[in-house]
Amino acid sequence: MMAAEWIEIGRAEDIPVQGARIVRTGRGDIALFRTGDGRILALLNRCPHRGGPLSEGIVHGTRVTCPLHNWVIDLETGAAQAPDRGCTPVLPVRVDGGILRLGLSALPEPDHD
Repeated sequence: MMAAEWIEIGRAEDIPVQGARIVRTGRGDIALFRTGDGRILALLNRCPHRGGPLSEGIVHGTRVTCPLHNWVIDLETGAAQAPDRGCTPVLPVRVDGGILRLGLSALPEPDHD
């Protein structure tokens, strides 16, 4: 099992309620979402349909609607709302003394050509 690789990404209040922010990493852009109840959830910033920027979508409950084709993605699982419609990687987030940390071990390593 791969050891967790955690990076510091800021504070929870940096993310608006029912909004999103992007964290750029060497493994791709990560969308961080803050739900109405204050939870912070993170996904790869690519819709499984056509790669739309999920961070630009509308957050409702624990879901986000992709701005390109209205696919609804579950923020907790990364799954598209309809069965067998695809999934985007979910990343763990933790709060340490008010500081958000993002676990990158869930992302695949970048391709090296």
